[in-house]
Amino acid sequence: MAVAMPTLGQLAGWSEALTRAGIHGGIAVGAALAVHLGLFMLLDRAARLSSSTSDELVFGRLRQPLRWAMVAVGISLAAEADPLIARGWDVAARFVQPALMGWAAFALVKAFAEVLDSHVDQSEDVMAARSRRTRVAIFSRTLGFMIVFITVALMLFGIPGVRNVGVTLMASAGFATLAVGAAAQPALKSLIAGIQIALTEPIRLGDFVVVDGESGRVEDIRLSYVVIRTNDERRIIVPTAKFLDASFQNWTRVGGGITGSVVLPVRPGYAIQPIREAYEAALRAHPDWDQRTGQLQVSEARVGSVELKLVMSALGPTELARLRFAMREAMLDWLREHCPEALCTEV
Repeated sequence: MAVAMPTLGQLAGWSEALTRAGIHGGIAVGAALAVHLGLFMLLDRAARLSSSTSDELVFGRLRQPLRWAMVAVGISLAAEADPLIARGWDVAARFVQPALMGWAAFALVKAFAEVLDSHVDQSEDVMAARSRRTRVAIFSRTLGFMIVFITVALMLFGIPGVRNVGVTLMASAGFATLAVGAAAQPALKSLIAGIQIALTEPIRLGDFVVVDGESGRVEDIRLSYVVIRTNDERRIIVPTAKFLDASFQNWTRVGGGITGSVVLPVRPGYAIQPIREAYEAALRAHPDWDQRTGQLQVSEARVGSVELKLVMSALGPTELARLRFAMREAMLDWLREHCPEALCTEV
């Protein structure tokens, strides 16, 4: 069947309609960008006059999503006056509007998380600061996940063939769908574990933990895993649920510092008090000692050796490790200089 060719009059009408739509759309987009530029010029000036850095963080996060949101508003207004724009916008708006709303909400959550985190860094209470940073990180990521999930569900409403899928996702509030099928159960378990860690705080950002014989600092807490940075700069990825299902050591769960010791073997027959005085003097001179605990104890006495236990305390595991190394070296040097025969070659 032969297809009828458009007449010159039809081509002229289409050209005129396209030209009119292009002009209306260009004016709408240009006006929206101009309004966005003027608005953020005023907001940037207000942020510079403010003594707080929170305004700059929030405005910086919202700049891009609001720019495109204003463009979408401009196109929507142009669609009211131009039927050709309206025809295309009715199809695109099903996806663009929920995407822009989700983007703006996600940016707002991240902006407030950065603001709260910057305020936490200025806190004087280290333990309270670590606790707040952990909660801010976990809850902001949880909200971000929910926003993305709901945004995708809303966008599914724009596809007639999968609209029922979108209805199911929204009716289940997003989370129940994770439990469908055995493969999704670990994801739901990790999600709940992440929220539970934020509420109960068995670990916090910056805590020194020992898990399965590996020790290090908690560098990051995600909904499904925790990143632990060891002293040799390795990163250990531990599932979040492991911190609720199995036991582990948290050396900095409660503030107040930690205590450690160094065992120093010497030959019997030497006075202990001069060694104790030398140890206490070396301890007082070291900046990592927190002045809580500093003792020299005779922990063991054998036929050929005496074990001197150098007990010391510091604010954290890193400081304690430096202090132990320094005290061991200082006391070995003192013994080598003042009574070299006291050093045991065999234990």
